[in-house]
Amino acid sequence: MEVKNKIIMALDVPDMERAIKVVEAVSDDLNTIKIGYPLVLAQGLESIGFIKDKFDCQIIADFKVADIPETNQKIADLTFQAGADAIIVHGFVGEDSAQACLNSAQENGKDIFLLTEMSHPGASRFIQPVAEDIAQMGVDIGITNFVGPSTKLHRLGKIRNIIGPESFLISPGVGIQGGDPRETLNFADALIIGRSIYLAKAPNVAVQSIIQSIEDYSCHFIGQIEK
Repeated sequence: MEVKNKIIMALDVPDMERAIKVVEAVSDDLNTIKIGYPLVLAQGLESIGFIKDKFDCQIIADFKVADIPETNQKIADLTFQAGADAIIVHGFVGEDSAQACLNSAQENGKDIFLLTEMSHPGASRFIQPVAEDIAQMGVDIGITNFVGPSTKLHRLGKIRNIIGPESFLISPGVGIQGGDPRETLNFADALIIGRSIYLAKAPNVAVQSIIQSIEDYSCHFIGQIEK
């Protein structure tokens, strides 16, 4: 998946009119939108295809699928049929459940992202202790796309070490949750950013500011290496 400017916008708004305005404002700079439960529960599963077709963008469905294999397969199938290019799947429910989603993705010509660890503080209690095992499980069954937290860089680094440099790693938590975009990209391939963009008075300006900060950091880093 090619993510323009290394930014995936999390469109966690329940109102379609607002959703359209936000995506329209950032569509010149971004090509990948993460749609989760707020919009889908409020507007229906067809909202995925609507946003995808209207803005010709990639859609990652953030459903954090976590059920038995048979149910996971049905959820994934319906999500892909609705137009999603990829779906985020929990790993803590086990190999068979993750495999069911992977099977669906392969059958539909789509992708899955395995969620290894979440970005909020509460995840440290139950998910963090098994996050590395989840990442290894994903590698073992052939998953190549993963999700890890920008708010815990030492954890993100460990996940990257397990999944290897060839896997695609996306990271939530940048912005309001405290994750730094530049430091996160030392480990991740793309950032997931929501509230810092869609709550901004001018979402396009917010995105361009983030892009500029990333570019400035990259130029400085390269300059230091050349010296």
